[in-house]
Amino acid sequence: MTSVWDDVVGQPDAVAVLRRAVTDPSSMTHAWLVTGPPGSGRSVAARAFAAALVAGDGGRWTSEVADNARARVMRGTHPDVHVVATDKTVITVAEVRDLVTIAQRTPGEAPWRVIVVEDADRIVERSANALLKAIEEPPPRTVWILCAPSEQDVITTIRSRCRHVTLRVPPADAVADLLVRRHGIDRDDALVAARAAQSHIGLATSLALNAEARARRDRVLEIASRVRGVGDAVIAAGELVEVATAQASASMAERDAVEKAALLRSLGADNAEGGKTLPANVRTQIRQLEDDQKRRGKRAVVDGLDRAMTDLLSFYRDVLAVQVGSDVDLVNAAQVADVRAVAAASDPQQTLRRTEAIATARTRLAGNVAPLLAVEAMTVALRPQG
Repeated sequence: MTSVWDDVVGQPDAVAVLRRAVTDPSSMTHAWLVTGPPGSGRSVAARAFAAALVAGDGGRWTSEVADNARARVMRGTHPDVHVVATDKTVITVAEVRDLVTIAQRTPGEAPWRVIVVEDADRIVERSANALLKAIEEPPPRTVWILCAPSEQDVITTIRSRCRHVTLRVPPADAVADLLVRRHGIDRDDALVAARAAQSHIGLATSLALNAEARARRDRVLEIASRVRGVGDAVIAAGELVEVATAQASASMAERDAVEKAALLRSLGADNAEGGKTLPANVRTQIRQLEDDQKRRGKRAVVDGLDRAMTDLLSFYRDVLAVQVGSDVDLVNAAQVADVRAVAAASDPQQTLRRTEAIATARTRLAGNVAPLLAVEAMTVALRPQG
């Protein structure tokens, strides 16, 4: 029998809690906080929970109506389920107020109106104040499902009013099974991708299906072997930032153009030629949109660099495992020769210093240090010492 929970990989305890809430009114509450590390499937679990709620059968598709409800939720077209996901740094007060307005509406066809906020960690305090009352005293048929990496990433006043469900990093075997089931990928290839992605489902899918993604990752891991001096380190840093910037620009360009065209149409200015012909209020809204897009683009660059650093950390994790004689499975099985070479040319203390340098660079990026400066300091610290 098909279940909405099939794609919630490696989370039996969390699924049991959510399923019970759908079928047992005493287990249900009006606000939920789903947390877990990147790639654990927070948004997948939230959408599955939303689908089970609107179908009203705990996720067991016993009727055509329930099956149709599930399909519309997963496609993002169900009128009683509103999902918020953002690439911006923060979710603004205006956006939160829009959500509060939506939450007040009576569900049109389902037992519940469900509001899913996939990036609740981006609700800052001034925005949280606008949300607080709606979560404290929601309409009787409204459910909030907030997602974040951890409880600490959510404003205290919000998280204290939610029931918490924690996801874990799914086993690589379970992620590989999902790739085989969804995409028909060879089991061995799927397992290599799952381990390389450190069980991040989205990244594992990209690595399994996209040769360019695999090539980019391989190029990042080569830094550990090819940085021999300061000159190499500076060149490697420049390449990392250049690639991350190019990726961000490519992924954002089409979306930015579509958003701008949609804004112009909504303002009745889509036939205007050039910014000078536009009224002042229209130019103001366009500037605001462009500012938002620039912030989103910067975040995309930082996210790309952070992913590269996570991959480097996985490489040095493997190096350390070899150096101390651990029998754990290597994350980077395809780079085992490079891992052993770096392990033989250094010692555990140097490996730990390198991981600390990468962790420091990630912290600096999160603190808005210029990407090139943060990455250069990291790559210089990765060169052989002594």
